[in-house]
Amino acid sequence: MGVDMSSNPPPTKDFFPSPALSLSLAGIFRGAAAAAEAEAAAGGDHGGVGDEGDEGSVGGGGGGMVRGRREETVEISSENSGPARSRSGDDFEGEDDDEDGDGGGGGKKKKRKKYHRHTAEQIREMEALFKDSPHPDEKQRQQLSKQLGLHPRQVKFWFQNRRTQIKAIQERHENSLLKSEIDKLKEENKSLRDAIQKSSCPSCGFASTGKDATQAAEDQQLRIENAKLKAELEKLRSIVGKQPPGTEPPSTSSSAGSDQENKSSLDFYTGVFGIDKSKIMDTVNQALEELQKMAAAGEPLWVRSVETGREILNYDEYMREFSLESSSNGMPKRSIEASRETGVVFVDIPRLVGSFMDVNQWTEMFPGLISKAATVDVIVHGDDANRSGTVQLMFAELQMPTPMVPTREIYFVRYCKQLSSEQWAIVDVSIDKVEENIDASLVKCRKRPSGCIIEDKSNGHCKVTWVEHLECQRSTIHTMYRSIVSSGLAFGARHWMATLQLQCERLVFFMATNVPAKDSNGVATLAGRKSILKLAQRMSWGFCRALGASSFNSWTKVPSKTGEDIRVSSRKNLNDPGEPIGVILCAVSSVWLPVSPGTLFDFLRDDARRHEWDVMANGGQVQSIANLAKGQDRGNSVTVQAIKSKENSMWVVQDCSTNAYESMVVYAHVDISSMQSVMTGCDSGSIAVLPSGFSILPDGLESRPLVISSRQEEKNSDAGSLLTIGLQIVSNASPTAKVSMESLESITALMSCTLRNIKTSLQCEDG
Repeated sequence: MGVDMSSNPPPTKDFFPSPALSLSLAGIFRGAAAAAEAEAAAGGDHGGVGDEGDEGSVGGGGGGMVRGRREETVEISSENSGPARSRSGDDFEGEDDDEDGDGGGGGKKKKRKKYHRHTAEQIREMEALFKDSPHPDEKQRQQLSKQLGLHPRQVKFWFQNRRTQIKAIQERHENSLLKSEIDKLKEENKSLRDAIQKSSCPSCGFASTGKDATQAAEDQQLRIENAKLKAELEKLRSIVGKQPPGTEPPSTSSSAGSDQENKSSLDFYTGVFGIDKSKIMDTVNQALEELQKMAAAGEPLWVRSVETGREILNYDEYMREFSLESSSNGMPKRSIEASRETGVVFVDIPRLVGSFMDVNQWTEMFPGLISKAATVDVIVHGDDANRSGTVQLMFAELQMPTPMVPTREIYFVRYCKQLSSEQWAIVDVSIDKVEENIDASLVKCRKRPSGCIIEDKSNGHCKVTWVEHLECQRSTIHTMYRSIVSSGLAFGARHWMATLQLQCERLVFFMATNVPAKDSNGVATLAGRKSILKLAQRMSWGFCRALGASSFNSWTKVPSKTGEDIRVSSRKNLNDPGEPIGVILCAVSSVWLPVSPGTLFDFLRDDARRHEWDVMANGGQVQSIANLAKGQDRGNSVTVQAIKSKENSMWVVQDCSTNAYESMVVYAHVDISSMQSVMTGCDSGSIAVLPSGFSILPDGLESRPLVISSRQEEKNSDAGSLLTIGLQIVSNASPTAKVSMESLESITALMSCTLRNIKTSLQCEDG
């Protein structure tokens, strides 16, 4: 069984290899505009997270009774309770609660309040407005009351009751999950007590020699052997780092990829999985059915949160809809992450399906999410022409662009299936026995039926509905990133979809032959444009790889004079022409800033303001030599900049990317003569670049005070930004040398100065 690790990025390989693709930008985007608008209603962020007994999962939405501030009993309506039961406590007879008569006629009964029941049409109109605006203003209420023939107070009370109902549903569901979790813990405690009693002799009290005790002894022996194998692995890794230059070491550089970098538990697994093929097929077929339902269902399976505007999984309804078998009884403190996202991507279905099934293309498509991946085994070979019916066991290590968040190792089975002539499904699901046979101690994250439904649309683009459903063991996460991880944004469907759209759009611009002059400023030939875009893509891929908490990097926290949290790692490059030869030192620091992500991104990519933060510019003038568009958003571009100072002149290549989830600014200093050759169309694969840059994420909080924002669409957003800075330098030109204290001090000082300059320029020094 071969293991195909994908950590080796081909330096000059196209993102999606295709020798004969000629796309017209204007034609594609004009044809796709109508389809994109038609699909807008189905889009939107559907992220949600819920521990089984934690926040994020919402119970079923039945109608309920609530008491208002005026002590008026009002029955509210929902889609479950039916429109005919909705009524308002503001339209009734006998509003005075005093007894009838002049006070001397005791014994008379109070007049009963007569409620006004809303019609089905009135409820539909109010429900429609509620989905768009749960908190309508006075003008909206007045307009709606005139339209429906109701008093404005009736409309106001209906919206209050509807909001209260949603919150009550959430609270009931959370309470039920907590109760369920407590019951499970009690059952687990009871089973442990029973096991202890069975494992000991009732007469003498010593351990019995029965079948249970024998099995426990075998399990213990396997654990000991497993620990020995792990120790041997660590010894091999330490030996690899001490190879003399005359030998052929397993690792030559980080960007070239190597055996040492690919080391994981699957490298040492050569046994038989012991799983029946028919059982795997049953599992993937059930997962396909569940994925189709999860992708198409609306309420009550997915309920929109009033507070965040995002849809979250109704876990009670999910448990009722699907027969769920808990496959992680031994996993303590589980959390469930479920999210859904829909969008249009500019790529044809065969190319997109092939990218999911080829592990190298899949890794290149999501460089910021996947640090390494492998096809462990092909269980079923599908159709050679279109991959339909293919089932393969895969491994992936998922990361965030910061060493502060631990990676997630996932083993799963991927199933590719053509549903119709215009619809495909890519299904991912974890299988128990695989993980147990590899190393159960490493299984901290599992995939429940996840994946995407792909529908073919006209003019070379398709609609993708992505569902991400994970079951993870809780781990310690830095407080700065706790909110974005626990909310499901970090590894959720919105992140995957936004990255997919960005990469497909980048491919369209790369393959275009009739690029307008304004989108290719400063480069005369099409070959020169493609060569520069290839270089920028390689820079961003290497930057993402150097930034995360993957086993590629061994991070050490170093003290800083100004108090920043700075972490460094080093690696050796012996013969990779894509990076400078020698010992490479990387420093990373992550901070929270009270600035919106859009404002921060615009500041960092602006060549006119580069001198405000770039220490290497030394206050010199920055001139733009070339500017190439690689997306419809003005922020998706590649620029070549010349920095002229009193001492010298240097060129910088800068790759900027932005989408609905994250933004990145990656730059690298280049040799001027080599870059001039690339601009004429020469191959850029031999240019040695050492990328540095910035990763910008939303902080995941729904509200933050004192936030600076310049973009109009972000005026109502109070979220701050999580900024990660990654700087790389060559510590020594000799690969056999050790990291010097001087280079360590230089890179930490450079990091501190860059952070200070950014905070000063954005006037958030106290943030």
